[in-house]
Amino acid sequence: MSEQMIFKRCEIKYMIDEKTFDKLMQVMSEHMIADVHGRSTVCSLYFDTPDYLLIRRSMDHPIYKEKLRLRSYGVADEDTQVFVELKKKFNSVVYKRRISMTEKQSQEYLSEHKKIMDTQISREIDYCMRMYKGLAPAVLLSYEREAFYAKDDHEFRVTFDRNILWRDYDLSLCKGIYGAPILEQGQVLMEVKTAGAIPRWMVDFLTENHIYKTSFSKYGTAYRTICEHGRLSNTQEDFDCENVAAAIGLMNA
Repeated sequence: MSEQMIFKRCEIKYMIDEKTFDKLMQVMSEHMIADVHGRSTVCSLYFDTPDYLLIRRSMDHPIYKEKLRLRSYGVADEDTQVFVELKKKFNSVVYKRRISMTEKQSQEYLSEHKKIMDTQISREIDYCMRMYKGLAPAVLLSYEREAFYAKDDHEFRVTFDRNILWRDYDLSLCKGIYGAPILEQGQVLMEVKTAGAIPRWMVDFLTENHIYKTSFSKYGTAYRTICEHGRLSNTQEDFDCENVAAAIGLMNA
């Protein structure tokens, strides 16, 4: 039976160091518990057009934007459960809609356009693939994640990502964990995810430790590197890469 999920929430990012992480863990121990998966390796394969239309549109800060990706937890094989995700953002609220299938089925679905299921979410993903011509794997991201949720509100979640790697070759969830690093040594990307308000204890910790939200996109950072190193396709020859790099630095995921 295929699993499908819908998420609606705000996602706020902060860049912290290991010392701050240790301090926060002491505070969180009173309010949060580790997710059932605990520490995990997340692998996300982003799809885009040959001229990177989806990521370029994101840089314009539109009121609405979307991304299509395929996600696994750990290195996959053809029988591994993976998730096809359509991540939308409207007025700063994130809407994530995903369906699950095996990795083999995902290739048949995304590359060969074979019909695997017929649900509201799969129809939305189908529409996305028809709208953006030439969608194909563009960038693979992997990172080590620790996830927690509040004891009194499972909708309030905090994740910590380390060892974020990217590559634009060997674009398969089955190939392994390797690539170029995105974060500097000792950096930890923290994401606060909530459908409502941030708890007072977290607000107090952020304020007391002078931690401020940041605009950071894993895929955007990878694309900036592709642009800076002149690895864009021929259809992008006239695109102003300096403006791309500047814009992505301000872009949210």
